[in-house]
Amino acid sequence: MDKMWAGRFEKALDKQADDFNSSIHFDCRMYRQDITGSMVHAAMLCRKGIITQEEYEDILGGLTGILEDIDSGKLSFDMDAEDIHMFVESELTKRIGDNGKKLHTARSRNDQVALDIRLYLRAECEEISGLILKLIEVIKDKADENKTAILPGYTHLQRAQPITFAHHLLAYAMMFKRDFERIGDAVKRMNYSPIGSCALAGTTYNTDREFEAEKLGFSGIMMNSIDGVSDRDFCVELLSAFSTVMMHLSRFSEEVVLWSSWEFKFVELDDSYTTGSSIMPQKKNPDMAELVRGKTGRVYGDLMALLTTLKGLPLAYNKDMQEDKESIFDAVDTVKMCLGVFTPMIATMNTLPDNMYAAAQKGFINATDLADYLVKKGMPFRTAYKHVGEIVSYCIKNNTVLEKLSIKEYKQFDELFDEDLYNEISLETCVEKRISAGGTGPQSVLAQIKYITEFLNDEKDIH
Repeated sequence: MDKMWAGRFEKALDKQADDFNSSIHFDCRMYRQDITGSMVHAAMLCRKGIITQEEYEDILGGLTGILEDIDSGKLSFDMDAEDIHMFVESELTKRIGDNGKKLHTARSRNDQVALDIRLYLRAECEEISGLILKLIEVIKDKADENKTAILPGYTHLQRAQPITFAHHLLAYAMMFKRDFERIGDAVKRMNYSPIGSCALAGTTYNTDREFEAEKLGFSGIMMNSIDGVSDRDFCVELLSAFSTVMMHLSRFSEEVVLWSSWEFKFVELDDSYTTGSSIMPQKKNPDMAELVRGKTGRVYGDLMALLTTLKGLPLAYNKDMQEDKESIFDAVDTVKMCLGVFTPMIATMNTLPDNMYAAAQKGFINATDLADYLVKKGMPFRTAYKHVGEIVSYCIKNNTVLEKLSIKEYKQFDELFDEDLYNEISLETCVEKRISAGGTGPQSVLAQIKYITEFLNDEKDIH
């Protein structure tokens, strides 16, 4: 294929250099955005009298045919083309002749690619946001099913205080809610049109950038043409948001791996989301959770790759910026893939509340409540803390737990102890007493479920 820029050159581009320079093998996924942008650009050129109505209709018909043929599989991408823009323009010229050569008036590939990637990412972000909402809904439903299931809450991966499984799950619902909002905020900042910035300095033609921006669903135009072609902040911001999504998925995956082990056995994953061993017939491996955890590093790498690419670039466009696409495309694909498998894995996960409760009965996780018992009877907290620490040490030495000590044993430590302490340190009471907003108490958990439900309902109404 002849290069559109070939007039200046006396020699053809070296084949190896041509392959190195080409981006068609990965930017072809933006064909729909490229053609849509070209349709609107042609409409603007016609509206401003830069091309005639007949020329516009010819271009529009040609672009429509190309889009339909790509969608149907009738037209394949020419991998000898330099990029998706050159492929579409070359194919258009083949079909309609010289009128196809008028389409590129008042634009450059620099602002064209900046437009395409914004349009592409806007659509992908909408899909990813929808997948996050589905995950939040699954977490909310799973929490609703486990409002009374008591398990140990952990700090430093040591049993700390009793909580409900619902409370633990809802922490992830809150994280993914912020992820949803973070992506939405990034899209708002991204949603400004660069088209019409041309190579970097704008154009001598009397164009209407606002018309193109409005027709393409943008909030406005990029106000500086140099910024319009050289800005990739939105890619960095989205990669950061995607990395945070993956970080949350990875933390959740790590807990699923732990919970499904024989050492915990708080949950059992559905057979559809586990694998076996080639040599050990008893194995049921949480491979999907492990892969999600592993793929997190891949998305982190995409973010670091783009930050490194951009860090030393002078304004405006440089060929280095071609590297933005493979990073952002890979991150988009990875996040979608992980959300797509993680959500049904959680939805089909079977919880084992008896095992959770048995674990909660060990580890002295009601020790803080025993200290609070003494504080309510007038003892300073630090004194109560010391007494309870001594009682825990006594229990460990005598291979027993707080619930099994007699009142006589308790009174050896302090006369304030009485029979009512046993109710105070029962796991159910420990959970029910935590009445502060956001805590593990039943009313607080119900309020959290209501909060997430209202958020999901509001988003469904908007979309």
